[in-house]
Amino acid sequence: MRGFRTDLAMESIGGERSLPEGVLMDEQQLGEILRTRIVIESPEAAGVLARPCGEYITLSCRGLSHCSSRSRKQLIQLVAQAVRAMLPRQGDVLVVGLGNRNVTADALGTRVVERLLVTRHLESVLAEEMRGRLRGVSAIAPGVLGLTGIETAELCRGLVSHVKPAAVIAIDALAAFDSARICSTIQIADTGIEPGSGVGNHRLGLTVDTLGVKVIAVGVPMVVYASTIARDAIAQLAEGYGQPPEAIQVLLEKVSEGYLGEMVVTPREIDEMVLSVADLLSEGLNRALQPELDAETLHTFLHG
Repeated sequence: MRGFRTDLAMESIGGERSLPEGVLMDEQQLGEILRTRIVIESPEAAGVLARPCGEYITLSCRGLSHCSSRSRKQLIQLVAQAVRAMLPRQGDVLVVGLGNRNVTADALGTRVVERLLVTRHLESVLAEEMRGRLRGVSAIAPGVLGLTGIETAELCRGLVSHVKPAAVIAIDALAAFDSARICSTIQIADTGIEPGSGVGNHRLGLTVDTLGVKVIAVGVPMVVYASTIARDAIAQLAEGYGQPPEAIQVLLEKVSEGYLGEMVVTPREIDEMVLSVADLLSEGLNRALQPELDAETLHTFLHG
């Protein structure tokens, strides 16, 4: 089952409690939210899990888009804490909203960028008491290769060389193995990201190797593969009829290797979910990037 595509580090590990050597994992239950921290320390473990070495923070809360007010506030705080801990203490930050704004399930990155407090252009016009309190933040939603004809990594490399940020935050929609993870899980990692990986459309990655600065990836699963759903259904059906494991495996391989393997599935309420999660992530990122500002001051800057 682990061979099926997922962007979540915790799903790569699966339900096994015996972790591969070179992997650390701890969990905290915080009310309705499960916070999981995974650290992949060795190249061998990275190879086993098909994930780069680094730190992965996962926040799981059933139904991010309609969770309780208390859980939402807690999630915003946890996102801010996780991102702030990964950011360099000084220097500007470039935020990149990945994805296609014309495809709802792939529009998370662009929707988050629309809600960010960008400040790089304000330094010369700020009141004296505000100078030094705002971190320089710039943001862009570059679109996808099919619309621009330019690799996102190429665009970001040019921006990084000009803007010279201390770090890049990349936001993207992800793919999950378990459909229950859709809009229920936030992953924050210090390893960078591959644009388009959520739908199997791998491009040149946004990483410290390609951009020359630290890249923090923030993502939420918005799709699962149709083959995964079919695989689970066939497995349950076959087991219900007492079919031997060999027969189940043959059926699963036929489905997973067929045309369904390239189809992705998303909920019909995805438009509402994306907007709600974008609001949550943008508030968490704004707090992480501007820790000197309280919530009321942030609201004033954003909404005047």
